[in-house]
Amino acid sequence: MPNRTSGVMSVIIRSILRLLAVALLGLALGAPLTGPMIGPMIGPMIGTAQAQPFPDRIELPNGFQPEGITIGRHATAYLGSLANGDIYAVSLRTGERRLISKGLGPEFPSLGLKIDNRGRLFVAGGASGTGRVIDVRTGKIIRNYRFATAPTFINDVVLTRRYAWFTDSQQPQLYGVRLGRGGRPGGQRHVVTLPLSGEWQQVDGFNANGIAQTPDRKALLVVNSTTGLLFRVDPRTGVATRVDLGGASLTNGDGLLVRGRTLYVVRNLLNQVAVIKLNASGTRGRLVDTLTSPDFDVPTTVAAFGNSLYLPNARFTTPPTPNTTYWITRIDRH
Repeated sequence: MPNRTSGVMSVIIRSILRLLAVALLGLALGAPLTGPMIGPMIGPMIGTAQAQPFPDRIELPNGFQPEGITIGRHATAYLGSLANGDIYAVSLRTGERRLISKGLGPEFPSLGLKIDNRGRLFVAGGASGTGRVIDVRTGKIIRNYRFATAPTFINDVVLTRRYAWFTDSQQPQLYGVRLGRGGRPGGQRHVVTLPLSGEWQQVDGFNANGIAQTPDRKALLVVNSTTGLLFRVDPRTGVATRVDLGGASLTNGDGLLVRGRTLYVVRNLLNQVAVIKLNASGTRGRLVDTLTSPDFDVPTTVAAFGNSLYLPNARFTTPPTPNTTYWITRIDRH
């Protein structure tokens, strides 16, 4: 009859060896992501055991100057830099980050962002008058677009079934990139310019900024940052109709996010997020809440993951330097 003690010890030793093998494999697959490494972002980012899961504040590189945010698979957020156009991937679970696409320089910043379900990142290019599409797995630019010449400011983008629509804060028009089978973006010849008409009024300062789809996905919502008005835009004609908000103002309106019939509007310099309940067609809405956080320092855009909202702080009232700190703030979604 075998010795029972030696048998138990043998089982324990085998279990320890299996755990060590799994741990070593995890280290090989999950090297730390923080730092300027450029490379593919395949699968979830793996955090350290000490990391607080889904922290309320996620640090970004010093001097980064974030503006846009979008969230893809595996709780991964993508952010663009106003300073030089760099694109970073950030784990919402651990806060770890990786540079996935090197920017083209200060003349080609990265503002509003949206990612599709095939890992294609659509990027608004600000005063360059351009937009581009990046493969987040390789960091390579798939498409480059020239939308307009100065004065122009390509500010934000939304993806619909047939188009990627970009706003221009300096000209009363939208730009659409036709999407083919599987959401594949067309080339320059597939770009359309959609003049805004109807009740749209162009004023001095920043005009069209954030953009989203109506809850029924039949039209677009566009906020005018200066007038504080929200418009429903027919994507076939460009006719803009003022959304009845019962007198609520959205001055300093920046990024927009629609979840169900709830519209979130980031009001950057006010450090607020307006929460609006819309009807299905997006013709009417009412302000039901205002969200804020002591961690806000001029948030610009917003993306959702689970019951949370994530907002990058652009800190427009703080002089940007290579050492200026920037971060993402997480708040509860109401």
